Amino acid sequence: MLGRIRGWQRRHWRDRSKAERVELQTLGTWYFTTWFFSFAWLALPLVGGLEHRPAPLLVGGLLLLAGALQCAEANRLTRPVLDHYLRRAELPPRALYPAAGLLVLGLVLALALTVVGGADPVTTRLCIGAALLPFGMLYGLVVPIRRFLHHSALLAVALMAAFGWAEPDAAGIFMVGFLTAFATCFSLFACRCSAWNLAVLWEADRAGEVEARLAVAEERLRFGRDLHDVMGRNLAVIALKSELAVQLARRGRPEAVEQMIEVQRIAQDSQREVRAVVRGYREADLGIELVGAQGVLRAAGIACEVIGEAGGLPAEVQSALGWVVRETTTNVLRHGDAGRCSVALRMPEGRVVLTVENDGAGSPTTEGGDGSGLAGLRERLRSVDGTLEAGFVGAGVFRVVAEVPLSGKAAVREVAS
Repeated sequence: MLGRIRGWQRRHWRDRSKAERVELQTLGTWYFTTWFFSFAWLALPLVGGLEHRPAPLLVGGLLLLAGALQCAEANRLTRPVLDHYLRRAELPPRALYPAAGLLVLGLVLALALTVVGGADPVTTRLCIGAALLPFGMLYGLVVPIRRFLHHSALLAVALMAAFGWAEPDAAGIFMVGFLTAFATCFSLFACRCSAWNLAVLWEADRAGEVEARLAVAEERLRFGRDLHDVMGRNLAVIALKSELAVQLARRGRPEAVEQMIEVQRIAQDSQREVRAVVRGYREADLGIELVGAQGVLRAAGIACEVIGEAGGLPAEVQSALGWVVRETTTNVLRHGDAGRCSVALRMPEGRVVLTVENDGAGSPTTEGGDGSGLAGLRERLRSVDGTLEAGFVGAGVFRVVAEVPLSGKAAVREVAS
């Protein structure tokens, strides 16, 4: 059984975002609450306080059946009602009619139980609360708060009048009004407030996605602007000089060769400038990536410790290791449920070693070391004679180790430059 629970958690819980987890937990709480109040306020009081006569037994059995149907109908409508509140889908106008009919049936049966004297007053009043809560938890999310309070007040007056007629007792009438007010307040504070918190959480989640897309779009605009600045002027000069060379060649002038040589030089310069722009776009600064990873992980509620400095390393080594930090940070955020992450940068003799370790990782079958992200990192490290190792080192602990020799291609290029 525990193995099945862990398997379900890996498949259905860890793959969800934080907003999806909170929503799933909220829905589970609402499902449980509906049955809990029906059991505590309806089933238990009736079992202990029902008169053993034909009429009370019949009414009590119908009450239990109506309560079970109410809970089942409330559970069926909880998801559509929440989607309606979060404006994901429209709820049909007649969707609550069956739940409303079961509410009326439960209240009529509670009144009939009072009329036949089949239970003590406390039991019959608790039956009223058990009938009100399943419907109130749904209705409180569908209509505006003011209308919900107005309808609840009218219902409280009608119930107090009806049960006051059946059993004229001041304490009993007050208890009917109190239970109606409790069901109203519980529906608002427990359900509507939770739904409002979910709406705020989803809005923040969407805002984060929009911010990320804007950051990507801004970087693309910057890259396009840099390419335009580099290529626009040079292409215009190439076009003018090529046209001049054509005119000189048609006239048989020897200056045409000089113009074409100049065009060739400008084209080669443009190639070098474009490569420089692309290199600056693709390279990642290791120091900036370390600071950024620590900030992002801490903002996500993950304790992050960074050990070591990136100063003095060749540019290509910093770029390759910066991509390792960026990719592993993304994996920590997207996969598993980490609570701690450590990033250590060490420089033994002749090499630099970057270690990223986090807890809360999933199973090896879902987060193996042969993923496309890790494969891309291996390709980047291979260009500087580096290696990458990734795997589990304990229960739920995943470690990535990148090692780059400082005496390899990167150091040779750095010296040559």
